[in-house]
Amino acid sequence: MALNNTYGARLQQETAVGAGVQLLLLALLGTAIGMGPAGWLTGLAFAFATWAVLARALHRSRLRSFGPANRVTLGRATLVGGVTALVADSFESAPPVTLLVGLTAVALILDGVDGKVARRTGTSTALGARFDMEVDAFLILVLSVYVSMQLGPWVLLIGGMRYAFVAAARYAPWLNTPLPPSFARKTVAAIQGICLLAAGAELLPRPANLTIVLLALGSLVWSFGRDVRWLWRASRMRVEPAAEAEVKVLELAAR
Repeated sequence: MALNNTYGARLQQETAVGAGVQLLLLALLGTAIGMGPAGWLTGLAFAFATWAVLARALHRSRLRSFGPANRVTLGRATLVGGVTALVADSFESAPPVTLLVGLTAVALILDGVDGKVARRTGTSTALGARFDMEVDAFLILVLSVYVSMQLGPWVLLIGGMRYAFVAAARYAPWLNTPLPPSFARKTVAAIQGICLLAAGAELLPRPANLTIVLLALGSLVWSFGRDVRWLWRASRMRVEPAAEAEVKVLELAAR
């Protein structure tokens, strides 16, 4: 029992350190650009929510070690918190595009690092995979909010699609069935951040940015549609044998 408490204390210390680093980044950003109340409040809310959710998930998972891969993901989450604060601040003042693009680019690059670290160190866990996915999804949501201010609210479909899928799964449990691994799905997910970053950097003419984001949205709709179709077929394959078995039972009972 004492050993478990020791492991738990170490894990909580790691999440607390992550929250502290997040606050330090916000302080640096605030000093560098004179961040306003919207940026500060949003950044602080992100830091607190990340710490609270992660601490609770670690307590439930009963992990003995946070692991190197989760540390990388926590670092990415810190960068995403900075991006979130900058995007919120952009509603009040002109955003520091170079700084925003820099933080986002590093976060996207590190997305390919934590998985490799987990595999090489043998520390892959369900919690780590979920943590990685949630950080990715939130970054895409934040970027879609930022780009929507330039191209229109339809861009929010990119960031909101995954959350809409999760919400739909509450009412259609068959959507919760695990999907088979797919290189196409991973590729489509990866290009969303790249396309939104390219559009947000505003280095290209507006028509080019519009085309890039439309292509990203189209590929995402295709990917989700493909997965939903597979899940629907899988659910029907499970239902049909069960229905046949029920009919047989009724026939036997009638005899």
